Amino acid sequence: MISSSLARALLASVALTASVLLAGCDSDQISLANNAKANQPVPPKLIAAMNEKDMDLQSPILVRLFKQEAELEVWKQTRSGQFALLKTYPICRWSGDLGPKVREGDRQAPEGFYSINPSQMNPQSAYYLSFNTGYPNAFDRALGRTGSQLMVHGDCSSRGCYAMTDEQIAEIYSLGRESFFGGQKAFQLQAYPFRMTPVNMAKHRNNPNMAFWKMIKEGYDHFEVTRQEPKVDFCEKKYVFDAVKAPDARREPVFDAAAKCPAYVIPEEIQQAVREKQQQDEAQYARLVAKGTPVARMNTGIDGGMNKVFAAKIPDGNTGLSDGSSDGQSLSLLALSKAPGTIPSTVNPPKPNLAQAAAAAQEEPVVAVPAQAAPTRVAAATPATQSGGSFFSNLARKMGVGSADTTATASPSPAATASTTPATAASRLKAAVTRIVPHHDAPKSVAAAKHAEPKPAEAAAPAAASTQMAGAAPVVQSSSFDSRFSAMK
Repeated sequence: MISSSLARALLASVALTASVLLAGCDSDQISLANNAKANQPVPPKLIAAMNEKDMDLQSPILVRLFKQEAELEVWKQTRSGQFALLKTYPICRWSGDLGPKVREGDRQAPEGFYSINPSQMNPQSAYYLSFNTGYPNAFDRALGRTGSQLMVHGDCSSRGCYAMTDEQIAEIYSLGRESFFGGQKAFQLQAYPFRMTPVNMAKHRNNPNMAFWKMIKEGYDHFEVTRQEPKVDFCEKKYVFDAVKAPDARREPVFDAAAKCPAYVIPEEIQQAVREKQQQDEAQYARLVAKGTPVARMNTGIDGGMNKVFAAKIPDGNTGLSDGSSDGQSLSLLALSKAPGTIPSTVNPPKPNLAQAAAAAQEEPVVAVPAQAAPTRVAAATPATQSGGSFFSNLARKMGVGSADTTATASPSPAATASTTPATAASRLKAAVTRIVPHHDAPKSVAAAKHAEPKPAEAAAPAAASTQMAGAAPVVQSSSFDSRFSAMK
C-alpha cells in the first residue's frame, strides 16, 4: 500500500503538469503543478499507523486544537465508520490569551467549530503551507466579531494563528488533501482553550469566557460519546449540535445564527448519552470545587503559548500560557530530545510581562466563587472579504461545496472520558451513530519576505460576503485543480 501511494502521487503530479502544459503557458498554473510542497505524499510511517488502526488513506479526517496543552490532533474515520485518533502534533506557537477571537488585531487565535473545504487550502503560503480556519463563521458574524486570514500554517510564528513547524504542516496538509481526494467535502476543525475536562473547567471557573466554553463543550461532548463529526448549526447567537427535524415536521429546520431557533430535536440516543456524560462531569466538577481546587490566574501579559518540546530547544524558552508542568525541570529533561521539525531562528517564544506579573503576585489570593457569564464584547467592524482562487477550489466546486458554515463545540479528550462514559450509552449508540449524523458540507497570493511574527498576508479561504445568508459558505472559484483531480479519479 505504501509503494502504491507513492506511485499514485508521482503519476498525479506528472499528469497534472502535462495537462497544464497542454492548456497553455499560464505561469501560475505551472507553478501549482510543480508545487513540491503541496504534492508531498503522506509519510510511510503514517500510512503504516493507518493500517494498524483500520483506516483508509483517503478516509475523512477531523482536527482538534487545544491552546493550554498546545496540541493539534488529527482524527481519521476507521472502516467501522467512527473516528479514531491518528496522531497528536505539538503546536509550536499560538498567540493571544485563552478565549475566543473577538476583533481584528486582538492577536487572539479562534476558538469554536469551523469547516475547512478545499478552497481554504493554500499551497503558496508564505508560511510554507497553510489552510484557513474559516473564521469568522456564522456564529462569530452574528456577534459582530471581526478578523481575517486566521490560519493553521508552518514557520512557528503566530499573530492570531496556530503555527506548526514546516515538517508538521506538510503532514497535516497531505492528510487533508488525501481526504478531499477520497470525497470528503470539508473537514471539521474544533478549537478549544483546553481539554474540556472537569479539572480544567474547575480551574477556570471564574473566567469571563466560561459561558462560551460551556456552550462549545456541548459539541465536545457530542463527539466524545459518538466518535462522529457533530453536525453544527447556529440560531439565537448560539451553537446547536446534531439537530434534526421533529418527527411531525414536513421539512428540515432552517437555521439562521441571528434569528430565532426553528423547531428541532436531537436524536434520543445522542441526547441520552451526552446527558449521562455531563452528569458525571458535573458531579466531578462539584467535588473539585468543594475541595478548593485553585482558580487559574488571568493572563499577566503573556502572549500565547508554545508546547514544551519546542520551548526546551530555545534559549530562555518559555511555554507561556501553555502547560509547561513546572517549566524549569520539565524543559531541562526535554532539552536533549528531538524536536518534531525545524525551529526557525526567527521564532519568538512567549514572554511574561514582568511588571504585570509582579503586580499580580502582590494581589490577594483568588477566591473561588461561582462563575458569572460575562457579556460578550461586540466589535462594530464588518468581516473582511477575501478574494482569489486556490489550489483546491475547483475540487470544491466539483463536490458542490456551498453549504452553511459549521461551527462546532469542543469535545473532551478520549482519555478523559473513556472511563466515565457509561456502557449503557455506548451500547445504545453503537447501532445508531452510523445513521444519525450525516456528513455536512461545509487565495492565493505570495506574501512578502518573512520577519519575526508577521501577520500572514494570505487569502486561502474567502470570507463570506455581506450579502450571503448567515452561515453560508463562500462561493468557490475555479483554478487549475480540475486537471489534477481528473487525473486522480
